[in-house]
Amino acid sequence: MKINEIIREKRKALSLTQEQVAEFLGVSTPAVNKWEKGTTYPDITLLPALARLLKTDLNTLLSFHDDLTDREIVQFVDGLDETVQEQGYDAAFQKAIHKIQEYPTCERLLYSAILYLEGALTLYNVSAPAQYQERYEPFYQRLAASDSPEIRDTATSMLISYARNRGDFSKAEELIHTLPFSTIDREEQLAILYQRQERYQDAEKLWEHRAIKGITEVQTAFIHLLEIALQEKREDDAAFFADAYETLARRFYFPEWMRYNAHLQLALAKKDKDRSLSILQKMLPAMKKAWDPQDCPLYRHADGSDATWLSGRLVNTLLDELASKEEYVFLFEGSELEELVAQWDL
Repeated sequence: MKINEIIREKRKALSLTQEQVAEFLGVSTPAVNKWEKGTTYPDITLLPALARLLKTDLNTLLSFHDDLTDREIVQFVDGLDETVQEQGYDAAFQKAIHKIQEYPTCERLLYSAILYLEGALTLYNVSAPAQYQERYEPFYQRLAASDSPEIRDTATSMLISYARNRGDFSKAEELIHTLPFSTIDREEQLAILYQRQERYQDAEKLWEHRAIKGITEVQTAFIHLLEIALQEKREDDAAFFADAYETLARRFYFPEWMRYNAHLQLALAKKDKDRSLSILQKMLPAMKKAWDPQDCPLYRHADGSDATWLSGRLVNTLLDELASKEEYVFLFEGSELEELVAQWDL
């Protein structure tokens, strides 16, 4: 809340008129009116008297807070997403930078806002992402010195990714060696403890998260193994890893569209137009389907709404990527893909 809003709110709460405030402080009524509109501000010498009159303190009057609350940060980041959708990515970027400058010591704000903007670069297929990432890297360098292990390790991981992507492999390796190593798995220890305490729901949530995380890590490994096999011209091995990826997605009831992900990557890499279109015929409409994870016992405590929203957004991201990269131009030889998109109103 800004100073003009606080003055107005406090004045009304005390049932004071603008004329009374002006009389008490020895200023004109129009001056008070301008304060409340935010067009001018009280003289600094008037602030102590104004605070006393409004029965508040200077910190409250000046809206001074060292940090935002966790709730305020969540609301701000949610607002960033609305800004991206309504005004574009750059507007959200400028909004975030302004907020970070307003609260320069609020580490959690910086962490949450920059991570959101980083993810939105891909989610909304922002053009020329490098111009924004150049601004983000110094922020990650600052966060990499955080006392919070979560913030420090995540920021370091992002710096590793940046270094790797620009080919600075020695820097990436140097950063990797700074990551902490521990043989103690905190999540596992908590889950076992909760189970022994008969806090079954708490334990179950942790075991579910651990299982899903493990399955996702295996899928990620299969994708990388598929890529290596393709690079080494081992097509049978690449097909094996694509099948294994699909089997996991089916067996563990992941959103339907994920079943096709690895096989699509394989077909695109082989420039197999017919196979690619056949997979997209099933994958694109599946990405718009709602996912109800609680149909599977593994996800009793999961909420599929975020995954459903994300997959819906990824439809446009996928199509934009296929249309913008030269390596996929073979898909647009003929009108089949356009007809497919039109058929499903994507």
